[in-house]
Amino acid sequence: MTEFADLAAKSGLSQKEIGDELGVCERTVRRYTEGETSPKARDLNVLRGLAMVPTTSTESNQTPAFRFIDLFAGIGGLRRGFEAVGGRCVFTSEWDKYSQKTYRANFPEDDHEISGDITEIEASDIPAHDVLLAGFPCQPFSIAGVSKKNALGRAHGFDCDTQGTLFFDVQRIIAHHRPKAFLLENVKNLVSHDKGRTFQVIKSVLKDELGYHIDWKVIDAKAWLPQHRERIFIVGFKENSGFSFSDFDVPDVTTGPKLGTILHPEDGEEAPDHHFTGGNIGNVSDKYTLTDKLWAYLQGYAAKHKAKGNGFGFGLVGPDDVARTLSARYYKDGSEILVKRKSGNPRRLTPRECARLMGFEGPRTQEFKIPVSDTQAYRQFGNSVCVPVVEAVAKHMEPHIKAMPRKTEKAA
Repeated sequence: MTEFADLAAKSGLSQKEIGDELGVCERTVRRYTEGETSPKARDLNVLRGLAMVPTTSTESNQTPAFRFIDLFAGIGGLRRGFEAVGGRCVFTSEWDKYSQKTYRANFPEDDHEISGDITEIEASDIPAHDVLLAGFPCQPFSIAGVSKKNALGRAHGFDCDTQGTLFFDVQRIIAHHRPKAFLLENVKNLVSHDKGRTFQVIKSVLKDELGYHIDWKVIDAKAWLPQHRERIFIVGFKENSGFSFSDFDVPDVTTGPKLGTILHPEDGEEAPDHHFTGGNIGNVSDKYTLTDKLWAYLQGYAAKHKAKGNGFGFGLVGPDDVARTLSARYYKDGSEILVKRKSGNPRRLTPRECARLMGFEGPRTQEFKIPVSDTQAYRQFGNSVCVPVVEAVAKHMEPHIKAMPRKTEKAA
């Protein structure tokens, strides 16, 4: 039996149905099955997804609860949340080479390569999947991104050719594969951008053009992590599964964790960590302490804007506080989250502390691999999602995903 024939049998689909998935005629499927001609590598990959088997023999054959794809993957924050509820990632797309490096370091057992620019990938080259995940670029819609583009006289939102229109790549992939469900994540400002017109376009595409049943919610991560970080999560189901955010359980924010849970203790409890900490008691490296010049500048900048009645300034925090939103520009001066020290100038968070602040690992752990420079690490964590929030959303979606028959299953 050929590999194609074996996969076709495992998929449970007819030859016509397989042909429809591959975009070939039924006669071609029969020739592939009987070994008369060899299928393209892409067709085999798509069929592996349909059959829900790994593309290498080294991975476990245990059937996952569902398959998902990870678009605009960054360093895998959305993926970690959905793996936690039994999903398996069958496709990854991320264009940034530094993010790819971090992603590979933390998902070394993947049976698929990381694909690059999603605009250059045909929807038919993406394996079949049950759930689509996409944290499509938020800069065109973020408050900071809009302000910067306005100042430079540049377009933003859907008028931003380089990033804003990437939503429509999500649209074409959903339209081709018709997954059971999707989760889209973006900044809170997406709702109000361009007086609400941008969000209206997105809702219209998802509901009216694609026919999905959608709901959305702006969720603040500070219920799970010591960071005030509001993001919108848009969930869609192909069928009316009854999913709603109205019964989504958000922990009491007043009892949420404080920064002390993610900071280096500097008391010997934590082992030295790469170049972030050192010495016998794990002291934070001096390089994270602000120079006198930078600290003076930030104080002067804050005083100037305070005198004008503006709210601009640095965020100075201690172990009992909750941080502001970690941004991708944190590497520049760290001004939004400056950690108080017992004496002297404040310091930035280390990349390890950023990993904990975003929920990629727990307190006092060093499990998340950070193989890039501090500058790149700050950008990556600032652009990412808070993992415990994603996991909570995934758990809320899970029963609805499982209740829907797989694409490879025939309804009774």
